[in-house]
Amino acid sequence: MNNATVESALKQKLLIIEDEGEMCLLINLLLDSKDLEVEHVKTISDAVEYFQQQPPSIVLLDNRLPDGFGLDFLSYIKENYPATKVIMISGIDVAAGDVALESGADLFLEKPFTKTQLCKAIEDLTGQRC
Repeated sequence: MNNATVESALKQKLLIIEDEGEMCLLINLLLDSKDLEVEHVKTISDAVEYFQQQPPSIVLLDNRLPDGFGLDFLSYIKENYPATKVIMISGIDVAAGDVALESGADLFLEKPFTKTQLCKAIEDLTGQRC
């Protein structure tokens, strides 16, 4: 095993489930870190495929997606991948924050959020710094 393979194996995987390309790019830039492997998908169906291949340690989950609601997908994650930490993100329906937390989300961030807020949330849930 070479150093790059070992380093990749040690990184925690973070999956962004968000359909807005600009938001994904922004989050990727905010999380530019050696300790996190960041990937993104735009739909729930793509997220299901991703989870089947390589369950992430942490998920940033938008509520409004092209093929459904993140809140509905949250129960799938918690039932099938209970070790995965979920941060719900939403800017349209702030009341969804309470519902998300009641439904099993570990944290809720209202869009727009700052790098400090995002990094604190990830550090609180995983111990990883960003």
